[in-house]
Amino acid sequence: MLRLPMRVDTDFLIIGTGVAGLTLALELSKHGTVTCVTKRTRQDSATNYAQGGIAAVLDPDDSFAAHVADTLTTGGGISHPEVVEMVIADGPARIKELMAIGAEFSRQRDSDGQQLEDLDLTREGGHSARRVIHAGDITGREVQRALVAAVEAQPRITLLEHHMAIDLLELSKFGGEQRVAGAYVLDEDSGEVLTFVARATVLATGGAGKVYLYTSNPDVATGDGVAMAYRAGALLANMEFFQFHPTSLFHPHAKSFLISEALRGEGGILRLADGTPFMERHHPMKDLAPRDVVARAIDFEMKRTGQDCVFLDMTHESPEFLAERFPNIHEACMEYGVDMRKDPIPVVPAAHYMCGGVVIDLDGKTSLPGLWAVGEVTCSGLHGANRLASNSLLEGLVYGHRAASSIVASPGLTGDLRIPEWDTGAAAPSHEAVIITQNWDELRRFMWNYVGIVRSDRRLQRAARRIQVLQEEIREYYWNHLVNRDLLELRNIADVAELIIGCAVTRAESRGLHYTVDHPDQDDERFGGDTYIGRDVPPHIRKR
Repeated sequence: MLRLPMRVDTDFLIIGTGVAGLTLALELSKHGTVTCVTKRTRQDSATNYAQGGIAAVLDPDDSFAAHVADTLTTGGGISHPEVVEMVIADGPARIKELMAIGAEFSRQRDSDGQQLEDLDLTREGGHSARRVIHAGDITGREVQRALVAAVEAQPRITLLEHHMAIDLLELSKFGGEQRVAGAYVLDEDSGEVLTFVARATVLATGGAGKVYLYTSNPDVATGDGVAMAYRAGALLANMEFFQFHPTSLFHPHAKSFLISEALRGEGGILRLADGTPFMERHHPMKDLAPRDVVARAIDFEMKRTGQDCVFLDMTHESPEFLAERFPNIHEACMEYGVDMRKDPIPVVPAAHYMCGGVVIDLDGKTSLPGLWAVGEVTCSGLHGANRLASNSLLEGLVYGHRAASSIVASPGLTGDLRIPEWDTGAAAPSHEAVIITQNWDELRRFMWNYVGIVRSDRRLQRAARRIQVLQEEIREYYWNHLVNRDLLELRNIADVAELIIGCAVTRAESRGLHYTVDHPDQDDERFGGDTYIGRDVPPHIRKR
């Protein structure tokens, strides 16, 4: 086991090891030493769980303009056009780089089943063309594999597993300038808190699906980066826009296993228990409607009929095609007794993607000097009020590459940095873990019931009152006990929940992923902009 000193100095500190963080690490390693910390293993990221693919204009019959238009339409009128255009224009080059380091994607086949050179492009909800590259139905796993292998081959990159960031180092707290200079990090193996000092610190911590009771996200998705940035005083935006994937496997032991958007892209039909298709009643694009529409439609039909789930029917496709195109989904479903070749798949919505987050500019820079952010933890302006399917891995690749130039050009730390070590004070070990478990369960349940797919003023008011009580309990517990991962994650999801609720209360309209029965219409005059919030910034709408 690698034993580190209590203070670790590095040129660049990256917190998180998904597509954005690892892409950035490779770029920064050309210019200095890079330390990546991850609270579990290097494979534990939302990237590794992504099934669908990466959206990019790679077909001569497709166009940047069409991809831009699809993204803006899905974004509900508040995506930033300059960001959308930049990301989409940069996408093909980033995918070529990814393939150059060894990522392998599915290819077309001829009539005899022989593999061709051309990439197999598929289509997902909200897209007007087939522009999604994929590696079967385990695209994220392949992307993660290729990036981890490339990172491990770079001697200037140190990757530390089971290291969880607690809080950012703010020099102003120690009499210095106002800037971030690293982070306090819990070494879970030793139980010690280490001080990481860096000229540039990057949040690449992913999303916060675990703030909800049902989620397709891995267990690591507890909003750590958002919470740390908030506590440090960074500006955040659009936290009310949380995307619920319409189709996760409905089974008591499946732990919200994701059923990819790509199934509907290949002709999957959503049906009620009696076989009736229902999406035509909800949107002109039927089963290929954007995710927010499909998730609300499923929620509506479940509540209308009293059914526990709906069904995604792929039985019109050949058994051979399904087993080859979706091997991972097919295998997982079979484990739970569902043969997608013969029977429709029972599905329900689950929290999937956080469209808001830490505000960044075109280069990944946050409002705090010394701090950058990339990937799902951010609010870049790409997604607006709703994310277009398969634009997330694209965003991670583009910003992971783009942020490097800004970071390298930034000034380094100056002077004698007298940063104190972590002070445990009078904190004692916890002998009442049940308190953490109770608060964790209660928070996730009321977030699902009150701040989920469909919201109301009354539900949000109840959630706002309850989060204040929970925050008091959690803060009291935090300051009196030694830190561990469970406590830190609870603290973080509570902060994220408070941010989501605050932004949702402020947006008294329905737009994209934020739907409230008390304000069902979109109001561009009053709410046609981003919802900004911060430690010292009350939630407010800022029109562009």
